[in-house]
Amino acid sequence: MKIALAQINPTVGALEGNYRKIVEFASRARAQGAELVIYPEMTICGYPARDLVEKPEFVSESLAWLRRASRDSPGVALLCGCATPAAATTGKSVHNSALALLDGEVIFQQSKMLLPTYDVFDELRNFAPANQQRIWRWRGMRIAVTICEDAWNDKNYWPKHQARLLYARDPVEEQMRSGADFLINISASPYSAGKIALRQEMLGAIGREYQVPVVFVNQVGGNDQLIFDGCSMVMGADGTLRARAACFGEDLLVVESDRGRGEIRPVPESETAAMAEALVLGTRDYVVKCGFEHAVLGLSGGVDSAVTAAIAVEALGAANVRAVYMPSRYSSHESERDARAVAQALGIKLETVPIEPLFEAALAQAPAGLTNARSHAADVARQNLQSRLRGLLLMADSNVNGGLVLTTGNKSELAMGYCTLYGDMAGGLAVIADVLKTQVYALARRFHLPEAVILKAPTAELKPDQVDQDDLPPYDILDAVIERYVERYRSPEAIAEELNLAPELVQSLVRRMDYSEYKRQQAAPGLKVSTKAFGLGRRLPIAQRYEAPLVPGGCLPTLR
Repeated sequence: MKIALAQINPTVGALEGNYRKIVEFASRARAQGAELVIYPEMTICGYPARDLVEKPEFVSESLAWLRRASRDSPGVALLCGCATPAAATTGKSVHNSALALLDGEVIFQQSKMLLPTYDVFDELRNFAPANQQRIWRWRGMRIAVTICEDAWNDKNYWPKHQARLLYARDPVEEQMRSGADFLINISASPYSAGKIALRQEMLGAIGREYQVPVVFVNQVGGNDQLIFDGCSMVMGADGTLRARAACFGEDLLVVESDRGRGEIRPVPESETAAMAEALVLGTRDYVVKCGFEHAVLGLSGGVDSAVTAAIAVEALGAANVRAVYMPSRYSSHESERDARAVAQALGIKLETVPIEPLFEAALAQAPAGLTNARSHAADVARQNLQSRLRGLLLMADSNVNGGLVLTTGNKSELAMGYCTLYGDMAGGLAVIADVLKTQVYALARRFHLPEAVILKAPTAELKPDQVDQDDLPPYDILDAVIERYVERYRSPEAIAEELNLAPELVQSLVRRMDYSEYKRQQAAPGLKVSTKAFGLGRRLPIAQRYEAPLVPGGCLPTLR
């Protein structure tokens, strides 16, 4: 039997648009002889739909559109993710389900058993778990159907990879006991660095353990802060890769169910390349799905704004990206030169709007002593005032011209609070908010940005002769600390020992990270590309006084 892996990019809540994609891919699959078309998790409504599934009319309308998609795809079965009503006794209104439909009729249903609540996931808030797994018997085949997390609790795989099991039950094992010819897993598994290779290894281990082919169909596209890479695949009963769909783009892959062989699309050649593709996809979908047609950003001549502009151009096209250079009294000739070089290299329009007149006027009206005071507090206030004037101008530009403002701060700056509320943090999307400064430089080379932008010392140019390292340690050291503390939950003591740093330095950096939480929770949504990003997946209180002690620590496992 030929089956098709329909890797589509749904928009959350766009039921008619998602219906059209389902029908289009079913038609293409049927033309290639497929009898079964498999779609990702929650396809008809998009993932994550979050509290939309609490609306009864949303769930019923979703199911109506899905039935219509099946009726409009005659002669081919659809296996598609959706929300379905749950019994009142479960305490929840809906299940996260996979429905098999043929000519508009439901012929099989399996709901998700394992509902993740770690990192960016909060599925127990909305869904009731399935209490049993059933084998789908169809066309002489015994098919095991699982949904995303259901395949991520293999007791033989995860303990070997230093990750604890999260659930008492293993839906794959339970289904395999009943006998199955192959396993299907429909997913909305978001991208993070290393995730593409990890999934392939894990799914291969399942195929090898149970001696069955594994068919994995993943969502692709950006929905809010999450980016879904697709990379749907078929793993053979020997654990080897038999077919793979495109990464970071819609695709249709048709294979034979018994052999599972098909085309193997390439994966990005490096983690930097994968991150670049993810950020481009996430930016494009965020801008377009939020109803904008173009974007605007401040272009300073520095590497962060240059990389953000490059991502925006690849995502939206040069004609849909506007840049504004906003010099102050502290802006150097080199910065203007580099901003123009970046704009020219990317083919985007650059408008120059000096902030000096506004800065002078603001100082004249500011509280007494701000203009000439030499205290540290007054110095910081003057710096923040310049940043906020730039944010003011960009937001005014958005009001007039309708473009979404992209902020240009990176993860290293957000971690340390080296950013200004209502200034450089003002905007609608924080494109590189989950990208460490050292990774920004790698992306700059990936996008072939002017060498002068990459080689210059990073500076905010908010006071004379300012460079970032006046306030921060070198970025290679800082990023190593951030990665261990934020993404791996290492203790300050363990970080200091591992990196051979002074414990007092690590403690001061960690203290500053924790103190800056109030800023991060007011930031624009940032695209997630690491295993632990600021935002949805890192939920810390703002008003708190805990300080990690300088004692031997170890770490908590990095969750999936």
